[in-house]
Amino acid sequence: MKIGIIAGTGFYNLPALAGAIATPVETQYGKALITKGSWHSAEIVFLTRHGVDHSVPPSKVNYRANITALKNEGVEFVIAVNVVGGIDPKLGAGALQLLDDFVDFTSGREHTFFDGVQPGGVQHTDMSDLYDHQVKSAMVASAIAAGIPLATGGVYAGFNGPRFETPAEIRLAALAGATVVGMTGCPEVSLAKEASLRYAAIALVVNPAAGVGTTPITMDEINQALKDASQKVITIIDGAIKSLL
Repeated sequence: MKIGIIAGTGFYNLPALAGAIATPVETQYGKALITKGSWHSAEIVFLTRHGVDHSVPPSKVNYRANITALKNEGVEFVIAVNVVGGIDPKLGAGALQLLDDFVDFTSGREHTFFDGVQPGGVQHTDMSDLYDHQVKSAMVASAIAAGIPLATGGVYAGFNGPRFETPAEIRLAALAGATVVGMTGCPEVSLAKEASLRYAAIALVVNPAAGVGTTPITMDEINQALKDASQKVITIIDGAIKSLL
């Protein structure tokens, strides 16, 4: 079995990944950089959205190439990590939430494989059940076993970045039911759905979204939250991989 792991800010390598080899690959949509290794006897294909040096901004990530690279490698399940701001005031820095839905406020991104230009023609993919139940259940079970609080029912609001959102934009997202906000979850999840990958995502809250907190958002705040909570994410992924085998 092959499992894909996609992560962004703060997750540039996976120490648990044995025999890791970084390999640039060509797809019909451009290049992707993948790292292959093993974890609990599962073949892992790891992809860091922003590159190993965080040089690729969210709006410039080649989402179609990344998803195609995983598909071409024979990946079945995908575990994604999204570093986010908390819209729901109950989700403070360090909180973890599994995603169930999204609202896409991005623009200018290549957001579908079925654009009328690529092979396959124009198709309309159902998005009513986006995040894979088996992968989510594996992460929930892993969190419970490790005693790590993991909220469910997350709704992701996607914005272009790299700037943070305004308080008015966050109020708009909250009206749409969003609980967290980020810059890379869209169109990654919808492309994974189009590609028939069994994808689920865990959101790591690193700051209150604009207007939710009382102070400006700083990278020091974000980096501290990542330092404090990233190991919890890795622990949940570790248990989920065991469960999916």
